[in-house]
Amino acid sequence: MTGCPICEGERKEHFRAEILGKYPVSYLYCSACGLMQTEEPYWLDEAYGSAIAAPDTGLIQRNLYLSRALACILYFLFDRNGKYLDIAGGYGLLTRLMRDIGFDYYWTDRYCENLFARGFEVSEGGGPFTAVTAFEVLEHVHDPLSFLRQCLSGYGTRSIIFTTELFEGIPPLPGDWYYYAFGTGQHISFYQSGTLSFLAKKLGLSLQSNRSIHMMTERPCNPGVFKVMTGRLSGVVIAYVRRNMRSRTFSDFERLIQS
Repeated sequence: MTGCPICEGERKEHFRAEILGKYPVSYLYCSACGLMQTEEPYWLDEAYGSAIAAPDTGLIQRNLYLSRALACILYFLFDRNGKYLDIAGGYGLLTRLMRDIGFDYYWTDRYCENLFARGFEVSEGGGPFTAVTAFEVLEHVHDPLSFLRQCLSGYGTRSIIFTTELFEGIPPLPGDWYYYAFGTGQHISFYQSGTLSFLAKKLGLSLQSNRSIHMMTERPCNPGVFKVMTGRLSGVVIAYVRRNMRSRTFSDFERLIQS
């Protein structure tokens, strides 16, 4: 059994569960950094027969919430005129929503077709970016430290904003946590707050978290401000952001019909 991909600590089997209704899989826990993940995921080609899992009924609602919270974060904590990239951006819905608000946002995803943000795919060497986002991605990667390093260095940034659900203490058993998503086979790594702190320290970044939304950055950030920007008040703050940003909806339309 190999060591933990984050801290190289010893891992022990916490339980076994059936993935995709047919593969018995070991779930390994590292008590040193708190990472919980499957054994080497040999079933992923089958799991990703469709890039977006059919049971992901929260996709639209999640993107609407994230676009609101993200706009508040970028407006108050970053450069509102900066350049941003959504990694593993799915159908491009978030990228389109962010451009509609007024941010210079781009898309990339090696596994999914860009439906909503066509024309705004990241070009080769298209960075540097002020920050990158990776929403509902970390639970899909088996080597999260390497993934984060690649996101940061590959796109010339020191800031990444991402989401993933956390557990605390001993990992939940099968049946006690929906986030394992045994039926889709796509979720293979699971984190607690200490795991994210360990990752941030390895990357030389500070960590901010509020429920399922997290940010690693070297920018100074007031934790209270981050919580406001990602909490219920973002629904109020977004109205101010929209008034002070210029939507790119029509300018993008003109750009695309002329290309």
